[in-house]
Amino acid sequence: MRRNRALGMLLLVGVLIAWLSAHSTGGQTAAQSETAKKFVGAWQLVSIEGGTPQASANRGEHATGIIFYDGLGNMAAQIMPGRARSKYAAPLPTPDEARSAILGYTAYFGTYTVDEKARTVIHHRKGNINPGGINDEGVRHYEFAPGDRLILTPAVTPPAPETHLTWQRLK
Repeated sequence: MRRNRALGMLLLVGVLIAWLSAHSTGGQTAAQSETAKKFVGAWQLVSIEGGTPQASANRGEHATGIIFYDGLGNMAAQIMPGRARSKYAAPLPTPDEARSAILGYTAYFGTYTVDEKARTVIHHRKGNINPGGINDEGVRHYEFAPGDRLILTPAVTPPAPETHLTWQRLK
């Protein structure tokens, strides 16, 4: 069951990346430096550590996710909570069902740039499950770790409890 959800999510994001590549209106050509080239590919979420207690509760213990970076400067990310979420009882969700479905879910796409001096990757979000997050920037400190892993730490202002997202490159 978990594998089917992951494959479905991979397919959905893959379609999104294909669409972005075909319709890109200003990809940042991120793959100019050797560091930027390291981002290119698909990454599966391994763990999320830290953050606020509320965010942890919304996300659950075993969130799953995938993030893509392409060589044209496009990116997309989805993180699904690892907690119980019930099916809708009818074709349209009730307000409570909709709230439960969206809490802890992250999904956005856009372009990205890498700032090697600041050791950050900036997600320029063009679409977002959160309507308030459209056309904004998500700045992430990055670290490439052993075992073909990528650790992203959101740069938050004002400072909040640090959250570290560890991703494993898919091969």
